[in-house]
Amino acid sequence: MHAAQTAAAPPESPAPAPVPPSADATAPAPRSPAAAPPAVEGAVVTARPRHAKGDPLERLNRKLYSFHQRADHAVFRPIALFYKHVVPKFLRTAMRHIISNLTEPLVFMNDVLQLKPKRAARTLSRFVINSTVGVGGIGDVAKTAGLPHHDNSLGDTLARYGVGPGPYIFIPFFGPTTLRDLLGGQVENLLYPVAIGMPFDRGDYQLSSGLVAGLDLRAESDADFKALLDGAADPYATLRSVYLQARQGEIDDIKGAKPKDSFDDPLADPEAGLKPGPLTPTIDPNAPTTGAPPKDAAGATVPATGAPAPGEATPATAAPASPPAPGDAASASTAPAQDQASTPAPTTPSPPDAPKALD
Repeated sequence: MHAAQTAAAPPESPAPAPVPPSADATAPAPRSPAAAPPAVEGAVVTARPRHAKGDPLERLNRKLYSFHQRADHAVFRPIALFYKHVVPKFLRTAMRHIISNLTEPLVFMNDVLQLKPKRAARTLSRFVINSTVGVGGIGDVAKTAGLPHHDNSLGDTLARYGVGPGPYIFIPFFGPTTLRDLLGGQVENLLYPVAIGMPFDRGDYQLSSGLVAGLDLRAESDADFKALLDGAADPYATLRSVYLQARQGEIDDIKGAKPKDSFDDPLADPEAGLKPGPLTPTIDPNAPTTGAPPKDAAGATVPATGAPAPGEATPATAAPASPPAPGDAASASTAPAQDQASTPAPTTPSPPDAPKALD
């Protein structure tokens, strides 16, 4: 039986041989690096900027700013406030005037280089008056004579002739500046030691005058710094923005350029080019007539659609009228003829349930 079943069983077919993958197979074949297309070549990739506009050294500047803030709170600010508390005000003011008066020749030089003869003449007059009548600049006599001090530097002169500001730089204990102003300031610092010599070429004079000027400036601007930076979400960016805008305003004043409108009204949308103005009221003719009448911007009542304007005659109402009083007939007969001519002729009264005209 078993042999018969074995003989009757059909022979088993051989297993199909594996088919090699064809070129049209859906599975991607591994590609060599040489066969890969140059996907990066020619493609435009928009990367997030790592620094703000005009501040390519932002990462370094932020580190220097953090170091300055720690050193300022720990050392420089307490010393500046101590200097302000100990030194009398009149003495601090006198030293400030002397240092400021020594910069007047540099201001005069830049006024001349910028081709501003009137301003240069005022600067020269101020220097002469304060150096003589003001006893070497101790008293600012020229200011009382209508000749106030104005700042001017070689950085302003370079900007006057088209030199760009360069990258923004923050220097600890000196504050924010730009590459143009930094180089211009270094050139000015060499003028007195080279052209005059003693005492401007001595290191002790440069150190003491710079320290006194720095302490006085830090003490006098302490309240302004606190108001500006204490509530700022990003103090570094706030200080940078305020400094660059102030410098741009000074340069625009030197060039005689008109300031940008976006600085005049910060609430205006610069993209739309429009400034916010008063809104004009609109009246919807389909609005319900109940409630208070609409009013315009001046507060005057605006007549609704279909209602007579002020001063026009009111058409006769369709509501049933009560018998006129004796005085009413007399007053109606004495109305001016021109009013009667402007009043439309009475029409047939409507049924008693007709709606009244809107007052």
